[in-house]
Amino acid sequence: MIVGTAGHIDHGKTSLLQALTGQTGDRRPQERERGMTIDLGYLYAELAPGAGLSGFIDVPGHEKFTHNMLAGAQGIDLVLLVVAADDGVMPQTREHLAIVELLGIPRALVAITKVDRVDKGRVREVRQQIEALLAPGPFAGAPMIAVSSVAGEGIDTLREALLEAQGEVRERSQAGGFRLAIDRAFSVAGAGIVVTGTALSGAVAVGDKLTLGTAGKAVRVRGLHAQNQPAEHAVAGQRVALNISAERLELGQIHRGQWLLADWLFAPTQRLDIEFHLLPGERAFEHFHPVHVHLGTQDVIARVALLEGPRLSPGERMFAQLLTNTPVHAVKGDRLILRDQSAQRTLGGGRVLDPFAPARQRRSPERLVQLKALVNGNSLETLLPALLDQSLSGLDPQRLERQFNRPRDGWNLPENVRLIDTRQGPILFNAQRWGTLKFTLLEHLARFHEQEPDQMGPDRDRLRRFSGLPLERATFVSLLEELRVAGSISTSGAWLHLPDHQVRLSVEDAVLWEQVQPLFDAAGFDPPWVRDVAKVVGREDADVRLLLRKRARLGLMHQVVRDLFVSDVALRQMAAVLLRLAQENPQIQVTAFRDALGLGRKRCIQFLEYFDRLGLTWRVGDRRQIRFDNALANAGAS
Repeated sequence: MIVGTAGHIDHGKTSLLQALTGQTGDRRPQERERGMTIDLGYLYAELAPGAGLSGFIDVPGHEKFTHNMLAGAQGIDLVLLVVAADDGVMPQTREHLAIVELLGIPRALVAITKVDRVDKGRVREVRQQIEALLAPGPFAGAPMIAVSSVAGEGIDTLREALLEAQGEVRERSQAGGFRLAIDRAFSVAGAGIVVTGTALSGAVAVGDKLTLGTAGKAVRVRGLHAQNQPAEHAVAGQRVALNISAERLELGQIHRGQWLLADWLFAPTQRLDIEFHLLPGERAFEHFHPVHVHLGTQDVIARVALLEGPRLSPGERMFAQLLTNTPVHAVKGDRLILRDQSAQRTLGGGRVLDPFAPARQRRSPERLVQLKALVNGNSLETLLPALLDQSLSGLDPQRLERQFNRPRDGWNLPENVRLIDTRQGPILFNAQRWGTLKFTLLEHLARFHEQEPDQMGPDRDRLRRFSGLPLERATFVSLLEELRVAGSISTSGAWLHLPDHQVRLSVEDAVLWEQVQPLFDAAGFDPPWVRDVAKVVGREDADVRLLLRKRARLGLMHQVVRDLFVSDVALRQMAAVLLRLAQENPQIQVTAFRDALGLGRKRCIQFLEYFDRLGLTWRVGDRRQIRFDNALANAGAS
């Protein structure tokens, strides 16, 4: 069991732990000089013989060191709320209590200290104050024990209450990847760098490889202590000290607030969707207000984008998105605390719902439905159908692994969920939505044919833009591929079309072609330029160019250079000439091709470069060789 203290400065937290454990903790020289706790203190003791070591975290009570208190409060099993009988409930009593309630600490005990300084009537009065303070929250009715750390009064009773609570603490699940929020880092002679913290999930063993900090530095576990005892492995819920090593690892690179993670969990983020609870005593919170965010042992600056309105009233809850100034780590369910910009008071807190929040459509109805589902459920398998129902572009399973801290090999996918393979990795889709996307895409392709009857069809990227489907390119390609394999879409080169689609020219285009065709038939291997054709038929260059491009899309013409087109028949005849020349000499010279066609050298080079682009030939110095795996070469050979 991990016990953390809470309470106002000078209410006897440190003295109480000394009386309970017989240990003084790590009091720093400056703490002894000032007579107050400044940073976190750590103790380990058995509450009874054979009961096993419990960990105690002593936190500072001064308001200036609340950020240290927050770092120590993460991951504790029980809060020991300390209230001095002479002072009674004080400001930091209230703030610390609000913090541990927001962090979801499951259990609390109250120690009324310094009872040797007051009479019994004052103790009763303070007890009533505490009862009223706890009444509205989750710790209502928590046991209260009057103690004197000096006289020893009530210490045994408190120890027995802690023992009883220890028996009720549930062992934390070891499922998921290992996560440790670092609260200390130091160097030990002969061992090297050691980091400590409370293991929040998973398990770790000597020899494991982990990822350190937002830079993702790979480190190895050389040794470890669990609950202050040498061990080969440690699990969630224990205080852990890890001796780590890595190439060029220095103590100055490590600080409180960093994470040690299983490598597959490493995914720094700066956008988190949360459920934000504003404390009742606060004033209304405005959209995009800056705050301090305490997450794990991290303290970062962030803006809070409210997702359901321009402001949040005291005591109420609202979905919000945090935009942090530096990368953080989180998984669904992590608790966090928000303090004001000057870090002087606690505003509220919340739960992380999605650590990989979207930058766009964050207030859309579909997204809010997803967030409501995330609030009400914890199981990935239970939530997945609801999340997919509101996801137009599918869900990345790797992102879900990290969001829920659930490796994919342990998933049991519902029947209506499909795992789609794409070139960039798998994507999860609702099976019905995937089918709807196919139907929708076919409708868009049919609409394209209606609008552009003279085109064979769009290529993949044009169809993606035309359809407007909210899919990443790799997912769109997988959707197309399934339709192609099923025979619902056909391909002609790079063009996509419905199987029964036939390209047709407009009546106007057909009339113009009747005028143009004789010029190309008569030209043979030396076709006219667009401008020359336009002069002969009395039309604009653009009209002729557009017509020839349409016929090129039909496969009836070829655009050799910008305004030079040749008929498919003439081009195939030229290809046959090249094949014949290759039989005489595999290294085809430009002059041989020129003489065979009876054209000038410049025009022949234009045709040869076009054949290079088609893949029929490739250039070797100033000569050409045939690529006999090319379809045009096979057609010419037959």
